[in-house]
Amino acid sequence: MHSDLHLRLHHDRAADLRRAAPPRQRRPQLRTQLGWTLVELGLRLVSSSGPRRPCSAPAAPRPFPSAS
Repeated sequence: MHSDLHLRLHHDRAADLRRAAPPRQRRPQLRTQLGWTLVELGLRLVSSSGPRRPCSAPAAPRPFPSAS
């Protein structure tokens, strides 16, 4: 079988299956929705806090090295 013919048959079969399948409802994925909710929460926390005050204590060690 010629490779182009095989590819054409594959595309035709895939198109038939897509037409026969019930329509899907598009909704945001849970991961995306949760991510944007966390971004909104973080922005609200930052904007609602008062002015920054310097801390006199040394910074706590990070459990993992930073990527910078």
